[in-house]
Amino acid sequence: MGKKVKSENRLWYKKPAATWNEALPIGNGRLGAMVYGNVQREQVQLNEDSIWYGEPIDRNNPDALKNLHKIRQLLKEGRIKEAEQLASMALSGVPESQRTYQTMGNLFLDFDINDSEIEDYVRELDLEKAMVTVKFKANGVNYTRQYFSTFPDQAVVIRISADNPGKISLMAFLRRGRYLDEVKSFDNNTIAMYASCGSEKAVQFCTMVKAVNEGGKVLTIGENLVVEQADTVTLILSAATTFYHSDYENQCKKYLNNAANKNYYELYENHIHNYSMLYDRVSLSIDDVNGEFDPSILDTSERLKRMQAGEEDTGLICLYFQFGRYLLISCSRPGSLPANLQGIWNKDMLPSWDSKYTININTEMNYWPAEVCNLPECHEPLFDHIERMRVPGRITAKKMYDCRGFVAHHNTDIWADTAPQDIYIPASYWPMGAAWLCLHLWEHYEYGLEQDFLERAFPIMKEAAEFFLDFLIEDDKGRLVTSPSVSPENTYILDNGERGCLCIGPSMDSQILYTLFSSCIKAAEILGIEFTIIEQLQCVVNKLPKPEIGKYGQIQEWSEDYEEAELGHRHISHLFGLHPGNIFTVRKTPELAQAARRTLERRLEHGGGHTGWSRAWIINMWARLKDGTKAYENVLALLRKSTQYNMFDSHPPFQIDGNFGGTAGITEMIMQSHEGGLEFLPAIPHRWRNGKAQGLRARGGFTVDVQWHEGMLTKATIYSNCGSDCTIITNEKLNIQCNGAKVNAVVNEDGITFATETGKQYSIINTL
Repeated sequence: MGKKVKSENRLWYKKPAATWNEALPIGNGRLGAMVYGNVQREQVQLNEDSIWYGEPIDRNNPDALKNLHKIRQLLKEGRIKEAEQLASMALSGVPESQRTYQTMGNLFLDFDINDSEIEDYVRELDLEKAMVTVKFKANGVNYTRQYFSTFPDQAVVIRISADNPGKISLMAFLRRGRYLDEVKSFDNNTIAMYASCGSEKAVQFCTMVKAVNEGGKVLTIGENLVVEQADTVTLILSAATTFYHSDYENQCKKYLNNAANKNYYELYENHIHNYSMLYDRVSLSIDDVNGEFDPSILDTSERLKRMQAGEEDTGLICLYFQFGRYLLISCSRPGSLPANLQGIWNKDMLPSWDSKYTININTEMNYWPAEVCNLPECHEPLFDHIERMRVPGRITAKKMYDCRGFVAHHNTDIWADTAPQDIYIPASYWPMGAAWLCLHLWEHYEYGLEQDFLERAFPIMKEAAEFFLDFLIEDDKGRLVTSPSVSPENTYILDNGERGCLCIGPSMDSQILYTLFSSCIKAAEILGIEFTIIEQLQCVVNKLPKPEIGKYGQIQEWSEDYEEAELGHRHISHLFGLHPGNIFTVRKTPELAQAARRTLERRLEHGGGHTGWSRAWIINMWARLKDGTKAYENVLALLRKSTQYNMFDSHPPFQIDGNFGGTAGITEMIMQSHEGGLEFLPAIPHRWRNGKAQGLRARGGFTVDVQWHEGMLTKATIYSNCGSDCTIITNEKLNIQCNGAKVNAVVNEDGITFATETGKQYSIINTL
């Protein structure tokens, strides 16, 4: 049978973090912190999601439209370098770069403790409580420090206690390097830091820390908050910015005082109650088939090192799955900004890739677990941001291309900037960002079937589609194609050896447009509106390029079967139709599925998957190809090659998308619902022979529990949230019951279909 591994929920370590990549994250969607757990000088690195450099500006290139036709003509004539040179001047944003996400700074806590005399040190992140705890013994005294970021009370809370009275003395201070405007104190128990992000019109913010002591005393000296001989002290930290509040200083005081008026246990209970409503929805447990490994002996970093040495650890994979859910709850909550390249955890003033929203895969990947892992509320910040993008996106569409609708390229920022980012030919001039993002609106509807939401989402989807009704041009084969564009972020080689990136009609574009147009048509039919645009979109859909199989048996990446400059490229954009799309499927398009398999094989044969997020995408793709062995191999590779000791994904450096993509991929291995029905265990590897998942969501308005033994479904429970018909894709004989009574079901080519009623649950039992 093997050893039962329950849903693990604890990252723990035997020593403080030596680097930021070992610190532990907490967050409430808006406020984030990285806890180092140092004994003598504790460091808590701080973030707030709206602290971005600069202010909104119009970066659309005024010369784009007058040069668009010439760029298209150069591409048509095969004069690639000339087209790229002109595009770099005429299409690039002015200035070239959008805004950058910035750190809030650091809270330092200095203690009068000799860290050479420490015993029994433990640092842990409890995923069930969303709390970091540090415990140790010094000079016969047991110390405990607890850290959490509370959503209902909008504060970071730090509780410091000891088992002997009068043992808590510390000095607290805030730092932000050179970019700081003012520090001051209030009421002898609060310090405050003020800063701006580049100019008077840019984001202004303040950060405040208040100490609430039990015993001893608290005072401020200069910019320092001093606690002397307290029994216990609770530090409450909050921040406010002009992005959310014009009177940000008073708002920060309000956050702080509201939290300080509650005792620690009230703050903790509010936090746990709010967080648990999301986190506790889903659990995963898989038996360890070896059974001899006791995970309680090694800390998380030691277990990861053990995996890096070639061992396997099913429990660590379950922990990784839940850690991804924890991160999404912690960095994307209703009312916050969406998760950026680092979620909300960024230590730098100028982080890699500006820690923006990269929308040619990375931002989308951040939200792959949202629906299936039962966190649909966490999807809402992305929807809010798409709405913010509509106005600047309309301006970009008109100024650059003279088109209706709205458009975005491969990046956006806090100000919903939609003009091209960077002067980087392989990526910058790709006009599909808004189109891909809008597919998340349709996905949210497919899981929840909420009519009200679809009524809100449809105009946004339609406006993204309208842009392409104007933008597409006819190629020499009579197909409607994008031009100019790129296949992110790859390079092709012409027959004469010339290399290029800018192109006409890359495969990914047509796949995204097919999915967007088809989704708009379905949405309009459901809502019973917009019949004119249905006809227009259907006409265009029929003229989009169809997926083609190239000379190596692979899905063709460009409109021509070019050679690739980098065979192991991290982007696998032409497999969008496999995942997250559903154009290529093993059941319905076996030839295309086989070509997708060959595409993956070629990528991996030449070193593909070398970045964390790319490896995570590959897991999802192998799962869609129903290959549990290959999917599992890439789960192992993700943990062994692209995971930091604090379980953060590494691009390198840290990017959070790999965590989210990995969690989504594990879910795809256990259950899928993208082919018009539920499929259980489509890609379960031999190592995961026995297990149980609870609380997953499926398209059609279902919540699902699934149990399996020796790789075979034993029982599933389907909760009907919307009363829609349910199809189970299977060749097995299943007994379907509701309240103990057999349910009438129809066996068809798709599997087994039965009617459901809202609020009822259905037991699916494998009779084999």
